[in-house]
Amino acid sequence: MNRPANLDVLLQPRPPSPLQEIHDERFERHGVRLLLKRDDLVHPELPGNKWRKLAPNLRAALRAGHEELVTFGGAYSNHLRATAAAGRLLGIGTVGIVRGDELAGRPLNDSLARCAADGMRLHFVSRSRYRAKADPQALAELLDGAGASGAYVVPEGGSNALALAGCAELGRELRGVTDVAAVACGTGGTLAGLAAGLAPGQRALGVPVLAGGFLSGEIRSLQTEAYGGPVGDWSLAEDFHHGGYARVPAALESFAADFAARHGFPVERIYVAKLLWALTTLTEAGTFPPGTTVTAIITGRP
Repeated sequence: MNRPANLDVLLQPRPPSPLQEIHDERFERHGVRLLLKRDDLVHPELPGNKWRKLAPNLRAALRAGHEELVTFGGAYSNHLRATAAAGRLLGIGTVGIVRGDELAGRPLNDSLARCAADGMRLHFVSRSRYRAKADPQALAELLDGAGASGAYVVPEGGSNALALAGCAELGRELRGVTDVAAVACGTGGTLAGLAAGLAPGQRALGVPVLAGGFLSGEIRSLQTEAYGGPVGDWSLAEDFHHGGYARVPAALESFAADFAARHGFPVERIYVAKLLWALTTLTEAGTFPPGTTVTAIITGRP
């Protein structure tokens, strides 16, 4: 493969992402300053934490001479879409192992159709086989079944030790800017790296978008893999998942539409709406002392 490993030349990202101050009485009456870290603008097709997590893995794949990437996700996975787009932009093949073999005979939803249009080969597997992928033997069988045994493996959500290095850069961009850096969490990789990149005295706050209470262990494991142990000051604000992943009940939809109308800002529903809801609720509950600057990291667009 005769392809340079400089992704900045190949993909032309635009870091650092801009900061946008939001004037909202729900925060200002409590003496809290709200900033948006518009990481959704860092790349037109690999927005936010997708660029941050994928870039180090893409560099590793290019350096090792891989011609194909394989990764994992559900039917509405932003990560699958970003990986497919990266493959198209880089001119390398992509394979998506998709959770739910019942989807194989159905028309593709918009998300998976976008993946296919970008050249991703989709391989549907049962939910039980998908859950077993942490086992090396089960993973090898999954890859073999997908015809991707020789591909570079990007984990579900893009979260691994390499990804943390990219997300730590996000933290470094926020040094001296904020007291609290808050981000919605799926697999925990963004929060794990963000916390590592912040300066002493700053803290990272994660808002899980999935039910289950499993993320603390995942974040500790990722930081141990990347840094040898816990790094940075981080915590999780649980109970803002609104029923689980991809659940957008009417109250959350109304909140997101209202926030967008107030501030002229498109609010992504699966992650960003839950983050902004959580910060609004916590602020109104007095969680942040007056004088606190809180930055919401906007990881994607609708």
